[in-house]
Amino acid sequence: MFIDVSNRFTVAPMTRTSADEHGVPTALMGDYYERFAKGGFGLIITEGVYTDDRASQGYVNQPGMINADQADAWQQIVERIHKHGSKVIMQLMHAGVQMQYNRFVDEPIGPSAVQPKGEPLNLYGDVPGWLEPREATASDLEQALNGFVASAQRAKEAGFDGVELHGANGYLLNEFLSTHFNQREDDFGGSLDKRIAYVAQVVKAVRAAVGSDFVVGIRISQITVTDNEYQWPEGEEAAVKLVKTLEAAGVDFIHTTDTSVGRKPFACGSERTLAQVVAQESEVGLIINGGIDETNYADYAAEFPNALLALGKKALANPDFPERFQDDKPLADLDFQMLLPKATLENEWQWRKDNGQ
Repeated sequence: MFIDVSNRFTVAPMTRTSADEHGVPTALMGDYYERFAKGGFGLIITEGVYTDDRASQGYVNQPGMINADQADAWQQIVERIHKHGSKVIMQLMHAGVQMQYNRFVDEPIGPSAVQPKGEPLNLYGDVPGWLEPREATASDLEQALNGFVASAQRAKEAGFDGVELHGANGYLLNEFLSTHFNQREDDFGGSLDKRIAYVAQVVKAVRAAVGSDFVVGIRISQITVTDNEYQWPEGEEAAVKLVKTLEAAGVDFIHTTDTSVGRKPFACGSERTLAQVVAQESEVGLIINGGIDETNYADYAAEFPNALLALGKKALANPDFPERFQDDKPLADLDFQMLLPKATLENEWQWRKDNGQ
């Protein structure tokens, strides 16, 4: 196991847009994360945290990890989590072209000047449509890489047990892998090897900066938050190449996410899932996410005996899921009213108050 945890129950990263206007985590965020530790989760992965004072922020009231105030507030949350014996990993995220709000810049950057499919997520702030992005320059990409590195170093200093680079769901690192977003004609676009190159470069830089004694992982997917149909045109070949490249670059774990862990997502008729590719083609740690609940947890745990299993909706509905699961107590389904009209902690807390929870 890449990390010493008390059990395999893991809280998946979930956007909550509840930091203050300067990206500093609040006391309520501390309550939110601590309750998962109190509820018995062995590992907690934070929501995506922005990494620089340029184009990385994607949502209003998204927390950052770019200055001392933010780092100090996160350190207090880490201490609250560790007090209950749980581990915590910070997810580092650059929004790329999926920027819905940024207090530093008005223009998103991405591999190419291509907008996401679908519509922005109103749960995280009302915007009339996607902003027009521009293609990232070499300087932009260097600055983005440096942001990942500096934030990872701050996370280590703040006491986190590791970091997870967000290479899934349509954000910047994921965009480089995608032929929809990445239409570059330089060393970072075109062939599969070139599309992977920038992601590998970021992984290597973070690994070098934090040393071998600190956990570094990455979350990957084909799908994005607004496009559940996208597939890498190379199919399973792309997944195998990506996994082997990430392993060589120095990741301790790969976190796969999909609409369902068991979905067979590749073109060209592959019978393997993304999680199976990671488990069978590498020696790195594995976290799996996608539709895991009390009805299938045991099956996935048996299929992937060395993996951690990350819960999202079920964790929100049951912050004490591990304790309830162990004691065979009733488990609730997520009521989306908890997340309306915006997916903020304030709205969730009000919903819980109104519903006697």
